[in-house]
Amino acid sequence: MNIEELPVPRYVITNLQKKNIRELYPPQVEAVKAGVLEGKNIILSTPTASGKTLIALLAASIHLTRGGKVLYLVPLRALASEKVVEIDEILCSNTRFKVAISTGDYDSSDPWLKAFDIIVSTNEKTDSLLRHGAPWIRDITLVVLDELHLISDSERGPALEMVITRLTKIIPRAQYIGLSATISNAHDLGRWLKAEVIQSDWRPVPLKEGILKDLEIEFKDGERKELKMLNKNLVVNAVLNIIEEGGQALVFASTRKKAEDYALKIAQALSERLDTLSWEDRERLSEYARELLVEERSSFTENLAKLVEVGVAFHHAGLSYHHRRIVEEAFRSRILKTVVSTPTLAAGVNLPARLVLITEVKRYIPGYGYQKIPVIEYKQFCGRAGRPIYDNVGYAITISRTNEEKEYILEEYINGELEKITSRLGSEKHLRTHVLAIISSAEVDSIKSLIKFFEDTYLGNLYGASVIKDKINVILRFLKSSGFIEINGQTLKATRLGVRVAQLYIDPLTANILLENLSRTLTSPSTLGLLHLITSTPEVPKIPMKRLSPYMLEERLEKEKKGMVIPIPDPEDQGYEEYIEALRLAMVLEAWIEEVSEAELYDRFGVQPGDLFALREASEWIAYSASQISKVAGYLDYVTLFERLSERIRYGVREELIPLTRLKGIGRVRARALYRAGYTSLEKLRSATLDDLVRVLGIGRSTAEKIVEQL
Repeated sequence: MNIEELPVPRYVITNLQKKNIRELYPPQVEAVKAGVLEGKNIILSTPTASGKTLIALLAASIHLTRGGKVLYLVPLRALASEKVVEIDEILCSNTRFKVAISTGDYDSSDPWLKAFDIIVSTNEKTDSLLRHGAPWIRDITLVVLDELHLISDSERGPALEMVITRLTKIIPRAQYIGLSATISNAHDLGRWLKAEVIQSDWRPVPLKEGILKDLEIEFKDGERKELKMLNKNLVVNAVLNIIEEGGQALVFASTRKKAEDYALKIAQALSERLDTLSWEDRERLSEYARELLVEERSSFTENLAKLVEVGVAFHHAGLSYHHRRIVEEAFRSRILKTVVSTPTLAAGVNLPARLVLITEVKRYIPGYGYQKIPVIEYKQFCGRAGRPIYDNVGYAITISRTNEEKEYILEEYINGELEKITSRLGSEKHLRTHVLAIISSAEVDSIKSLIKFFEDTYLGNLYGASVIKDKINVILRFLKSSGFIEINGQTLKATRLGVRVAQLYIDPLTANILLENLSRTLTSPSTLGLLHLITSTPEVPKIPMKRLSPYMLEERLEKEKKGMVIPIPDPEDQGYEEYIEALRLAMVLEAWIEEVSEAELYDRFGVQPGDLFALREASEWIAYSASQISKVAGYLDYVTLFERLSERIRYGVREELIPLTRLKGIGRVRARALYRAGYTSLEKLRSATLDDLVRVLGIGRSTAEKIVEQL
């Protein structure tokens, strides 16, 4: 089907032609025939790069021309940024329509979004907007649910499921378009969403799945391919072969350590074969390597930069946003030849390669040992193979070290059945949060209406709400005893405190831990004591770091014992190890707010930039939440303490620098430089000339002008 035949606005066709899109793919044609452009609910379950997003945008163009409003939901912030670029090119270029992104600040209804036609938001942010009763949500006429299969993800799934359930109640007449990877029970989701399901295995670039043992790849169709012997290591050899052919490789490793080790081995092999890279490519790789070192040099960043210089990078949660952006850009530009990643990349940003190499199909899970990865995860890996325009075929190859393993991979994964997409809403942790949210927003007012609400979720649709009735009763008792709700017979009502906890988008258990400890009389809590309270809550991530010596930790506790908010347990007690684990994290945060550099934090604690960011982001929010809860609960001595601490965690500064770091363009390093130069307050900084700012901060005049404008 030619795009000229589509009943969509002319400007959309023009914008698509600029991107060299003239024909629809077969699954897209099916969606059009099924009525996606006539307002029908659709679930499109097809492989990566089969054009799912375009179908959603074609439908969106019709809603926009009729005065409608579009909400585009994604699971990750990185995906939100990608989608905004795509939407801007197709729906907003040369039109009056405006797209906005909303992914942060969970304590706002973002009223400014009313002025935008298309809103791209993460599932969690949308959940937060619903809790704040954002009025513009009732204006939405189309909801796009990207990566719908992630409803079965144990962490992200429940928020997505609750958002969908609440939206279908608030805006039942809106059109819903679900975009999903190929799944085995898409019709279950279709029944729940009252949507027609379109399933297809069609891909723009054919996929060849196979198993590599020694030098031979055996493909699913029985074809065999012999690799050249370029390196003794199986992984390195396969990568060198594809690079020699002019392709790129994406290697999936089960742990960060393995990803870094494989990247190093590939880099060592490539450095001996630099003749495969042109002078221009080597120069561009050096530019990317230099860019990695711009923000903060550390041995971690220097290691990554050295790898990038020869055409390789690792990619995992330890990388900062700055690192990830550069690595992804270098790979998309086809200059970076290989990325070795942990599984997180498979469900995240769009980085296809000619070869996807899966190093193992088992993963170590603490407490459970080695577990097989799900088939759907394996298929997600495979989906990254084959780059439209550049590749005629994509290879998804899994490494086998024995004949038995080869048979196992063939049976379980290549020919294996996809797991069913189920609901993860039944976990107590998620139920606790969402039960309070719907009570506090007055969507339910009795136990009967609460159960009825859960009957309309995907979980209720699959199994009936009775499967979680007992859990809900336990949660209601917990919420009542914590002072978050009132129960009178069958009637439910959130307290002022409960409403605030729900709005803050924190686990009620976190709020309970904060309140229980703040209620203790403590004359002067130390900064470390407050940080330790924050890191003792379930929402602060337990990040990988060095094991600090027990002697050092005990010595620190002895010194701080009067200022610790949570009483120090006996070393023989069951909770002592958790207490110490939280202390380690608190010490990292303490160093951060004392302006210790990221490089030194890495050397001292072994904390990688991405983990430090995750720790800071979660801790800043819990500190802010603690200030708000203290206000409502009447612990007024703590309000200012936590407000200041939240800002110190955000900026990584001592208290005196907070006013300076609130200025855009003034981070912790520049703020300290200004302070040392005598500009110790905003009032004093107003007396500085442009030349003074340029000299003290070592910045250009345009940056200095922006600072002066803010002042």
